[in-house]
Amino acid sequence: MNPQINGYVIETINVDVGDRIHAGMLLATLNDSSLAANLTQAEAELLRMTAAVRQAQSQIDSAKAGMVEAESALDRTQKLASSGNISRATLEQARAAALSARAGVASAEDGLEVARAQVVQATSQRDLAAINLSRSQIEAKVGGIISARNAQLGAIATAGPDPMFRIIRDGEIELEAEVIETALGAVKQDDRADVVIAGNGAVVGRVRLISPTVDPTTRLGTVRIALEQHASLRTGGFASGWVITDRRIATTVPATAVLTDQSGAHVQAVQNGRVEHRVVRPGLLTHDGRREILQGLEPGETVVARAGAFFRDGDQITPVQPGIKHPLGSGR
Repeated sequence: MNPQINGYVIETINVDVGDRIHAGMLLATLNDSSLAANLTQAEAELLRMTAAVRQAQSQIDSAKAGMVEAESALDRTQKLASSGNISRATLEQARAAALSARAGVASAEDGLEVARAQVVQATSQRDLAAINLSRSQIEAKVGGIISARNAQLGAIATAGPDPMFRIIRDGEIELEAEVIETALGAVKQDDRADVVIAGNGAVVGRVRLISPTVDPTTRLGTVRIALEQHASLRTGGFASGWVITDRRIATTVPATAVLTDQSGAHVQAVQNGRVEHRVVRPGLLTHDGRREILQGLEPGETVVARAGAFFRDGDQITPVQPGIKHPLGSGR
């Protein structure tokens, strides 16, 4: 957040890094003595211009009265001139007086318009001075958390590259993640993301924005993920995670249980303590090292988790659950 006026000394600072603020909260104040003086001067000028309007109106009223009197005198003079009772020079003098009175009214009306224009200008200057004075109060435009404070007491406030305050709006922190080009097309807005923050553990997020471009060198696209609010989150940290683009219920086995040869993929299932070669159709590979089995294996069946290539159909083995020490390993 930068000040909207430059060149004024910072007098007070009311917040520091980490403080939670609300919209409209007073963050800092600038020295406003000269700004207050400018406002007082502008208000005085507005009063003077308003008085000038009233004076111009009075001049119009006076000029109109003089015009009425001059036109009445001209009318009487014209009647006397028609009967031959006054000279022609007197008639011309009356006509000139009437014309002068009309010109005086027009001039007074023009003066009123000028005075009104000056009032508009003075009002604008007064409003600008009031706005500048209000800008000496640095208020938060949004609520959130102060993440950085560059303002220092006694320093001159300027709208430079380093703002007085940085605010995390509503306390929301986003993750800027890079996704490989081939997977970017599967990511959709509002997809869930399971994120691990260095030093903070797991946090849930949602995809907010997907970049429409891919870096031509790295072939990575940018995805912005809005994270759930957490008191320990800090900007500038490192994180990694998974964007969940699809969910499904499926049978899975350890990835090491799926073997591949010239005939295709297969597993070594265990039926009644004996190995049974089973052709399968594998699917997705999960991030925790398990392989989806789309066809060829029923839920709950036991398979050889490791070293399946060393067994043949009919070999007798003793299956054990994962985690139990045994010469042979198996998994479900």
